[in-house]
Amino acid sequence: MDWQSESPELWAFLESLHCGDILSGTVVAIERFGVFVALDDGPAHPLFPGVGFIVIPELSWRHIDAPTDVVHVGQRVSCEFLQFDTYNAEARLSLRALDPDPLRAFADRTPVGQELRGTVEKVLSFGIIVGLGDGIAGLVPFREAPGRPEVSPVEDFEVGEKVTVVVTEIDLPTRRVLLSRPKVARREGVVPVT
Repeated sequence: MDWQSESPELWAFLESLHCGDILSGTVVAIERFGVFVALDDGPAHPLFPGVGFIVIPELSWRHIDAPTDVVHVGQRVSCEFLQFDTYNAEARLSLRALDPDPLRAFADRTPVGQELRGTVEKVLSFGIIVGLGDGIAGLVPFREAPGRPEVSPVEDFEVGEKVTVVVTEIDLPTRRVLLSRPKVARREGVVPVT
């Protein structure tokens, strides 16, 4: 569809937006792939329930199982404008951009080598996922990864079990936290922080 000629008011509105603008509106539809928002200052969309759209990863910094874990139809929201989706003629929005990133806060207060207590959230064939609080989770891998020493022997773990781990890496760009068991960290010369 040629949105520019079919819906010039919508096109002009979307072209007037700038990355980083804060827009307000009402959640009008929740789908498994994202959330539609009717923007206060925007025109109606000829096909979709709202001109604004939030993809699932932009709803929250934390892992969510469904969009309804964060928003509900009729809820008022303020979002940051990310980009103009010219194919769908919609404003791509981020709800999480207006909240502080809990991983950045974790990285600022947690040095590599620090020993922490956490809860086993998942047991996978390649390692365990350990919840560290505030929505932060890290991986204790069982086997050597390319270019990395083995950081934990294969052990039996149960979901819900409390474990002690050592932070071995915090990678903000990939949003990855790597952990090891304390005895392995000591063997590698990492000193636990108290």
